Amino acid sequence: MKKQKSYDVGIKADNGGKAVTRRKISTQDMVLCGVFTTLIAVGAFIKVPVPVVPFTLQFLFTMLAGLLLGGRKGALSVGVYILLGLVGLPVFAEGGGFWYILKPSFGYLLGFMLAAYVTGTMVERKKKLLTGWVIAVNFLGLFIVYAAGMIYYYVICNYVIDTPIAIGSLFLYCFVLAVPGDICLCILAAVLTVRVRPMFQKMLGAV
Repeated sequence: MKKQKSYDVGIKADNGGKAVTRRKISTQDMVLCGVFTTLIAVGAFIKVPVPVVPFTLQFLFTMLAGLLLGGRKGALSVGVYILLGLVGLPVFAEGGGFWYILKPSFGYLLGFMLAAYVTGTMVERKKKLLTGWVIAVNFLGLFIVYAAGMIYYYVICNYVIDTPIAIGSLFLYCFVLAVPGDICLCILAAVLTVRVRPMFQKMLGAV
């Protein structure tokens, strides 16, 4: 049986500056990360037609990336997606390009990556998952996404592109009207994770 190839993704240095540890990612991990990067890109264009503020499935796939792959690989999947968009591939909801960092909504993408890392790290430390506990973890991820998104939105609008927005309006349009759909996705992601994660663990040789 062939030994699975692996690739260096980082080097840890000691206080003397000498390389002491290399983190490696296997071919299988690279494929799974690529699959979730693709799902995240596709999710940006899958719009669910609900009243007031239609939402996409992108948040669902960013959560599942962390919950199923773990914190580091989940964040890597989201990070690769962001990088692809910034270099010009039209994977974002409104295209792509480095200019996207000036869009007020870019903060939500950064929030996706941070949330995938935090929630994924919390879940991968648990051997047995309960749906209620995973929902609570997902709500923490939801808080991280909206906190990063709203802070970035406010700063860009008021101090960079000179299109001022009041705190009240920001809270209404970027949270109150938008969050109900994402709460439903948090619950859906928890149910899917509890059912699918054992299969992923066996696939990755974790059990």
